Amino acid sequence: MTKHTSDPSRRYIIKGLFTTGLATPAILRASTAFAAYPERPVRIIVANTPGGPSDIIARIVAAALQETLGGAVFVENRGGAGGNIGMGLAARAEPDGYTLLLSTSAYSVNPGLYEKLPYDPFKDFVAVCELAISPHVFAIKPDLGPKTMKEFVALAKTNPDKFNVSTPPIGTTPQLQAEVLKQREGLQKMATVVFAGGGDALAALISGTVQLSSGVLAPAHQHIKAGAIRGLAVTGTKRWHDLPEIPTMLEAGFPDFVFDTYTALMAPAKTPPEIVARIEKETLAILRRPEMLAKLEQSGFDVMAKSGKEHMQRVTKEVAMFRDIIEKAEIKKLQ
Repeated sequence: MTKHTSDPSRRYIIKGLFTTGLATPAILRASTAFAAYPERPVRIIVANTPGGPSDIIARIVAAALQETLGGAVFVENRGGAGGNIGMGLAARAEPDGYTLLLSTSAYSVNPGLYEKLPYDPFKDFVAVCELAISPHVFAIKPDLGPKTMKEFVALAKTNPDKFNVSTPPIGTTPQLQAEVLKQREGLQKMATVVFAGGGDALAALISGTVQLSSGVLAPAHQHIKAGAIRGLAVTGTKRWHDLPEIPTMLEAGFPDFVFDTYTALMAPAKTPPEIVARIEKETLAILRRPEMLAKLEQSGFDVMAKSGKEHMQRVTKEVAMFRDIIEKAEIKKLQ
């Protein structure tokens, strides 16, 4: 009787072929799914109501992505709770590439502002890319007198109880930058008057209800151009292209004073890296088109076109920065 011994090399070859045979269909399915993406509409959740800056840029980008991806891309507004409703919805979405989040600075502010969040800024999402920023502006009515930010601060210090500043809601970057100004310049007695929206805060300045406005540049732009209000300083890193007479806060003598409202695309964590990479590549290419740069600039945006990795560096820095600002301003955490 002949005793048969197994050949180790033969056994491993058979095992390898068997394993490969099982794995190949899965690999092919994944590859085919990626090649066919998108097979159904892609949703971009905007965690704000329609008509605001985040909604505007989301719709501009969605229309362009629809052309390049070859499939439907639509915007879904889910405002409320300072953006937490929409961000929480996106965090819980299926990570299949068919749900994206249009995030704003609220994504970085809210971890320090709310007792509880429906999302973790570092675990629940992967950054796709940074789109653009909207700079802010400090403005007054011309008849108040000051022509520079330093002159306004000096005037307000003479009687801070009689001065106030209007801002959008608590936790927005224009509201937080106003608190930083007050802290650094010894103007804690200057009241902050918070409004439901940036338009209302600007209207309060125009009507003379407040002496200073801290808000996003876009809605103030036309009023500055018309001479109804005077822009004292913008809070970005550079002067705005068609308002060259208004210096930055840095140029006005306020070191380390840079604030803006960013917009970015995020995807739920565990979204296939190939899909994230494709959306990143397509979106960055869109943002670099001359006609897109011009369109977004006219809408009040300064295009950043940064990678997802670069955007997360911003998020990491700003989560800590805003938490510190909120604590120093003694802003009570929201529920």
